[in-house]
Amino acid sequence: MKQFAELTQRLKRQRIALLTGMVLHAVAMPLWAQDASVPSATVDIAGHTVPVVAGGLYDRFHSNPPLSVIAAEAPDVDLSWFRGLAKTRVDIGFESYSPNFYYRNSRVTAVFTADLQRLRELMPAEVLAQVQPLQVWPGRGLVAFTAYAYHYCDNDSYNEVALSIVTSKPGHSSLGPISLAGQALSRDFWGYVLKLPVNTELARVRGVVGYNLPKWLTPIDYRETDKSLIFEIADSATGQPDVVFEAQKLDAPSSEPELVTNSFTNIGHDGELAYGYAVSRQLSHASSSDAAAVKLTLSQGSLSAYIQSLQLGRMLKYEYVPDFQSALYAPEPLARMLARE
Repeated sequence: MKQFAELTQRLKRQRIALLTGMVLHAVAMPLWAQDASVPSATVDIAGHTVPVVAGGLYDRFHSNPPLSVIAAEAPDVDLSWFRGLAKTRVDIGFESYSPNFYYRNSRVTAVFTADLQRLRELMPAEVLAQVQPLQVWPGRGLVAFTAYAYHYCDNDSYNEVALSIVTSKPGHSSLGPISLAGQALSRDFWGYVLKLPVNTELARVRGVVGYNLPKWLTPIDYRETDKSLIFEIADSATGQPDVVFEAQKLDAPSSEPELVTNSFTNIGHDGELAYGYAVSRQLSHASSSDAAAVKLTLSQGSLSAYIQSLQLGRMLKYEYVPDFQSALYAPEPLARMLARE
């Protein structure tokens, strides 16, 4: 009887553990991240079970959709640029294809001055040995706050916000305004990414596992008015509004396509320095130095507190890019790039 009682208790404990595991799995994904109106499926990425849109581009093609499919599903998208870019299979902690294609997107960027010493403190020593925050005047560096709405891409649709330090290019001296002017003329910008919240688990897992970028999952609401684009980032811990970025729609943006490269330096999963980059084809774009063109509202959330620690100052430039395409390339060892210089 004693053995039977012990067996009964053991089975009871196993059932409780199983039920607890099921409950924890159910609540691990925030409810806001599950849109009941959109059928979902799951994919495995490096051992992570990731929800995706059932029948979406990623569910069907895992970052390698034929352009003929894109042409059929989005006949209004100009695919001429993508036809000249070749995808290759890569291992970035999981099998993927490089570059990832972003067919129709919008972004807004504001570049602010910030406390130079604080920026240096936030960069790993290994990265600082290769790149430096650009100093625009004594004690002041630059940070770029960029909000993206990826309307249609290989990874379905999602929103993302990037907070980055503007840096010199690896292997080049940091000459402050001269380096900044050189990057602007070549349209080849370099940075170190500090924060990168996204609003889909697919974007988070791919960014963390594949690129070792500081991504986390949180609600990011994107909306348009007649006069502005608005991104509202929630605090992931409380779900309450944290940062609101409102950016004006500038008049008469240029429709002359322009290619821009944005690159980042960071430490890869293997502990070695790495770099990655995206080339963007800007189809509609304008800029302004009028501080009234943007409004960055901070609250009591964790991202707001982090931004406040940077001691933001004057806004130097605002970029309004309501229509662009992009190709995001897989990261590579920085030493490989430096050897080619």
